[in-house]
Amino acid sequence: MKETNLKVIGMHCEGCENRIKNALNSMEEIIEVKANHIDGMVYIKANKDINMEKIKEILDDLGFEIEEN
Repeated sequence: MKETNLKVIGMHCEGCENRIKNALNSMEEIIEVKANHIDGMVYIKANKDINMEKIKEILDDLGFEIEEN
């Protein structure tokens, strides 16, 4: 199992959390998505390598961006 944690900019409410969870859960490899607007974190579990470019594209389409470290 693969896991990743992302700091997402622009997530301000539970509605934002749900939009992100629903969109990312549509990806075939994603098993679980948890989002927390309070700390701005999205936690992803997948059954194979996570396509970060696709995740960035989905979040961008929703109006969010990933904070790069």
